[in-house]
Amino acid sequence: MENSHLKNDPIIFDDRICGLGEGPLWHPLRQTLYWVDIPNRAVMSKNSQCDSIINFDEMVSALGWIDADHLMLATETGLYKMHVDGGPRQIICPVEADTPTNRSNDGRTDPWGGFWIGTMGKSAEAGAGSIYRWYKGELRIVTKNMTVTNGICFDRPRQRAYFVDSARQIMFFVMLNSDGWPVGEPKIFMDLSEENQTIDGAITDLDGNIWAAMWEDGEVAQFSPEGKRLSTLKTFAPRTTCPAFGGPDGTDLYVTTASVGLKKTPALHVPHGATLLFKNVVKGALEPRILLHD
Repeated sequence: MENSHLKNDPIIFDDRICGLGEGPLWHPLRQTLYWVDIPNRAVMSKNSQCDSIINFDEMVSALGWIDADHLMLATETGLYKMHVDGGPRQIICPVEADTPTNRSNDGRTDPWGGFWIGTMGKSAEAGAGSIYRWYKGELRIVTKNMTVTNGICFDRPRQRAYFVDSARQIMFFVMLNSDGWPVGEPKIFMDLSEENQTIDGAITDLDGNIWAAMWEDGEVAQFSPEGKRLSTLKTFAPRTTCPAFGGPDGTDLYVTTASVGLKKTPALHVPHGATLLFKNVVKGALEPRILLHD
């Protein structure tokens, strides 16, 4: 595949170290980035004025925004509504709450205001995971027999949803109807197993290109809607986990990373587990608010 290295160098946006930083979400009404540290059961945030951390009694893996003051959390047991400052959670929908060996993993709000969430075995048991879509009070399963669910992102003009099974190193796509529900069966979009490359989290830009965090490769790769590799942003963080567009004009790319399983950070690398920022990349497709009701 053709590939060009972009000149952008990462800025350390937040130097708090995450075991497994994931799920970055730009909240446009608050001009704030939120993200999670899955094994440490925390939701973190930062804006130009302050940073914060909220701790939980179970793992949180993905986020969406409902309004100026509330987030949706995907946890081990379901989807919850919570005030941005913390406090009591309100259950929106259980998700595999009766399967304690599983947990939520990657998730993202779709362009219709629905929320997609993947599950996986806590020990990454083969085929234990599934992907669901929640929309206006209804939860439906999209696909089963997934091992490590990742890479959930959307291309509304092409009516597509993408998702990844990182264990198989395959990205799939499924066509969507006018309400954002899947139509037909998922198909393979990219198989990177021959290259031994693993996509973790992913996001799209306004041209429909996919920006994917490449686990163990220390980079974010840009792919065209046809699956051609276009360019690369070097993060210098081996376990790059998930990107998100944000900033005042939607051209900044935030990237979470992981420190789990890694030893001391080499001198040429950014701190393992830090959250990074690439300025002025391209215009991104920002996540919309979640619609709880019609």
